[in-house]
Amino acid sequence: MPPPPPPLGRSRRKPGHPAGFGDPALDDRDLVAARTALAQGRWTEARALLAATGDDWDRRGHRIMVLARESTTSAWAGDWQLVEPESTDAPVLLALATVHRAVAGKVRADRARDACLDAAALVPDDPTPWLGLLYLERAVGREEDVVRLFDEVRHRHPVHHHAHHLMVARLAERRPEAGQDPLHEVYDFAAWAAEQAPPGSPLAVVPVVAHAERFRVLAAAGTVPGDPKRSGHWAGRRARLVMKAAFDWWLEWGDPHDRAGVVHPRGRIDLNFLAHAKYCEGRPVEAAALFHRIGPHVTEAPWSYGDQEPYAAFRAARDAALGAV
Repeated sequence: MPPPPPPLGRSRRKPGHPAGFGDPALDDRDLVAARTALAQGRWTEARALLAATGDDWDRRGHRIMVLARESTTSAWAGDWQLVEPESTDAPVLLALATVHRAVAGKVRADRARDACLDAAALVPDDPTPWLGLLYLERAVGREEDVVRLFDEVRHRHPVHHHAHHLMVARLAERRPEAGQDPLHEVYDFAAWAAEQAPPGSPLAVVPVVAHAERFRVLAAAGTVPGDPKRSGHWAGRRARLVMKAAFDWWLEWGDPHDRAGVVHPRGRIDLNFLAHAKYCEGRPVEAAALFHRIGPHVTEAPWSYGDQEPYAAFRAARDAALGAV
């Protein structure tokens, strides 16, 4: 069985880590407020948040995934479902909370599967229950199930950001013995995802994510050095072309009215992957521009790849890039 995905839950603060480091809520303040209220047993804030999110599927998936990670969510979402049995948001949130508990080994995976399928029957157009199943099988299931569930998500929302990231992470784990094969299937998938996405879609950054995920696998296998900058993984011609295309996309499509340069709910994740790639590629000026946009919203992936201490790796790369400007 392939290794499980890197931890995606909210980080507990470690010595030397700033508050909020690795927080999957990223820059969504409304989500942070609803999560805090839910942890205190006030589920009405979560209800209002999800109602306001509507069918913005990427944002809905992001918000429910983050709320579902909290240890108390199952209990409070269950209470919500009892009080409002007509709600469709409560069973989806409860199903994804059960998924996180199953991935952590606290409940049987079959229980999480059944909860997601029941929720999916209530909201047939919503990709979020299928995202929960994809997340579950990404961690504990068979590859054919991962592929099938990715297709279910994509059928409902073809450019689903989180689903593409999960698929890339799983594909990157194929054939670690192939080493730095430029024809590896994860690169083909990432190129296809970027090419089929509409203009302005953040899926343009998926090839960069694929390159980092493949490094994670190769470093764990001992095929490349664990220090990403010294690994040579970002030095090849294909890698340089991928990084240039993604950076050019960011320059063109970063919203000029948003001084953070991000409008997508998971956009900070893309910025971290892109800044990491530019630093490892040896392009400190371009990396510096991205570090400015990241601000305090540092993600553990990909800075932890290669068994690095993530905040130390981020801080060293940021200081080196900003010092070069």
